[in-house]
Amino acid sequence: MRCSTFLFFLGVLVLPACDQAPLPEAEKAPPFVRTARVGAAAAADLGLSGTVRARVESPLAFQVGGRIVRRAVDAGEQVTAGQLLFQLDTHDLEQGVRAAEADLAAAETALTTAVADLARARQLRERSFTSEQATERFELARREAQTRREAAAARLVQARNALGYARLQAPAAGVLVDVAGEPGQVVGVGQRVALLAQAGERELEVHFPAGVAPPAEGLALLDGDMSLPLVLRETAGAVEPQGRTLRARYTVLGARNELVLGAVLRARFHVEQQTEGGFVVPLAALNERGEGARVWRVRDGIVEAVPVDVQRIDGELAQVRGVLATGDSVVALGTHLLTEGMKVRELAR
Repeated sequence: MRCSTFLFFLGVLVLPACDQAPLPEAEKAPPFVRTARVGAAAAADLGLSGTVRARVESPLAFQVGGRIVRRAVDAGEQVTAGQLLFQLDTHDLEQGVRAAEADLAAAETALTTAVADLARARQLRERSFTSEQATERFELARREAQTRREAAAARLVQARNALGYARLQAPAAGVLVDVAGEPGQVVGVGQRVALLAQAGERELEVHFPAGVAPPAEGLALLDGDMSLPLVLRETAGAVEPQGRTLRARYTVLGARNELVLGAVLRARFHVEQQTEGGFVVPLAALNERGEGARVWRVRDGIVEAVPVDVQRIDGELAQVRGVLATGDSVVALGTHLLTEGMKVRELAR
């Protein structure tokens, strides 16, 4: 009896607990994000780095193939016009000259014989001892011997030129930026063995972001608050596929050989706004997920992705073009954690 009474009261206590609904979980608060205002793009000074190059850079190579037996210069050395740089083995080339001389001597002997035969044939023809056709055959033989003699003389000139090409000389004064040929190396015709930066004007090679047209003028910034004017000489015809940059070369006015080749100089350019609808956003606001650049705009506490085209990057700012408006709020930090339609809270600026 006591046991039954105990079980009854236990059931009365358990039933209300089973019927009670679980408590709802507390909703997580939206995360905080740091935002920045979208600004309007305008004309500005663009700072870039450039490399000092020579106005004329000549790749040097042999006009004949062979084995290098002498290298008379080193990289970085100043050379004068006509100075010997490399020497090839001339044994085979000298044999070619002697063979060409022998062919020319044989052709001259044959021509002398043909001329004498033609003269005798004409004398016999005058006395009617031979026919006109026989005289014509001797004339044809003389012409053929003359042609062979001219061909042999041309081959001798080519052989002597080839012997002279075994000496590679500097075409102009300048600095050897690179020397690749080594004694004992067998090189082919046209294979580069050195690179000569000719003396004279110096240029600054600058790579501009895609979408920015290189301006006609600029300034090269030197140490000690000194600067030299730049004038645009040429612009590449296409954007480089890897870096997506446009190469431009500027003539450095007032500078010749005093600028060190290969040195990196800072340059400043005044770039006008190239397209309407340009905006400025922090560089950290750009987000790339394999579908092109985008920024995350915050509206009523919800983020949305806005595709943009990057016009240029200058320091910690980026000029973009897209469906934005001046004063829009965009996420400036932690964009890799955002998803479309996500709720966020803006940190006070």
